[in-house]
Amino acid sequence: MKRDDSPSSPQNPSEWKLSQQKPEIDTTVPHSARIWNYWLGGKDNYPVDREAGEQFAEVFPGIAGLARASRHFLARAIRHLAGEEGIRQFLDIGTGLPTVDNTHEVAQRVASDSRIVYVDNDPLVLVHAGALLTSTPQGMTTYINADLYDPDTILAAAAKTLDLTRPVALVLMQITGHVRDTGEAHAIVRRLMDALPSGSFLAFNDSVDTNAENFAATQQYNDSGAAPYHLRSPEELAGFFDGLDLLEPGVVPITHWRPEVPLLDPVADVDALGGVARKR
Repeated sequence: MKRDDSPSSPQNPSEWKLSQQKPEIDTTVPHSARIWNYWLGGKDNYPVDREAGEQFAEVFPGIAGLARASRHFLARAIRHLAGEEGIRQFLDIGTGLPTVDNTHEVAQRVASDSRIVYVDNDPLVLVHAGALLTSTPQGMTTYINADLYDPDTILAAAAKTLDLTRPVALVLMQITGHVRDTGEAHAIVRRLMDALPSGSFLAFNDSVDTNAENFAATQQYNDSGAAPYHLRSPEELAGFFDGLDLLEPGVVPITHWRPEVPLLDPVADVDALGGVARKR
C-alpha cells in the first residue's frame, strides 16, 4: 500500500533487476506453465507444449474448460478480496505466464493502491516478467524468482514490497499439485499463512482426483518427462483450509464459488475445488 511506512521499493518497478543471467529455456520438454498457456489460448508456448496439451485433451477433453474456469475463479476471488474485504496486498505464488486479468490487473482495477508480489521459478515466466511488472502509480507490482518449496525465501523477498504486519491475500491457483507429498504441501501453506497477520486470506484452487479421465491424462503427462503433477482427493484439498474461516459457499467446484452469471450448463462442475478463507 502507499503509506509513509510502506516497505521501500523502486520508483520504477520495470527497473527492478530480476536476474543477472539470461535464463535457459528448455524447449525439448513440455512445461506446465506453457501448456497451461496453450489451454488458455495463449501464444507463449512451444510445439512440445502444444503436443503435450493436445495429448492431455485427447484423454481429458475438459482440461481447457478447467483452465478457463480457474482463471475466472481467480478474478472473482481477487475482486471480492479487494472490493469487499479491503485487501490491498497480494502474494500470488505460481504466477504462470501472463494472459488476461492477471492478479494485479484485477486488484488494481478495484483499488489502484494494491500491491502485488508474483512468485514463480519458471525461466519463461522470468523472461515475461517485464509484462507483469506494470502497476498503477499508486500501487506496486514485483516478481520473485523463487520456489514454493522454499517459503522462507518467498516471505523474506515479499517483505521488501509487502507490509507483512498488515493483511495479505495468499493466492495459490493450480500450484500445490507440484508438491508430491500432501502433508508437505499442507505444511508449506501453513508456514506461509503463519507468517501473515490476522485478517489475511487464502485464495486457493486445485484439481481433484475424482474424474477418471483427468486422472489418466495426468498420469500420461507425468510420464512425458515434464515436472509431475499430483491430483488430490476432495478431503485433501479441503485440508489446505484447516484452521481458517471459510467464506461462503466453502470449498466447492470453482465454477460454483460466487458465480457472476447463473450456471445453466451441466458441465460447469469442473474437476477443481477452491475457496477463500480468512485467518483469525
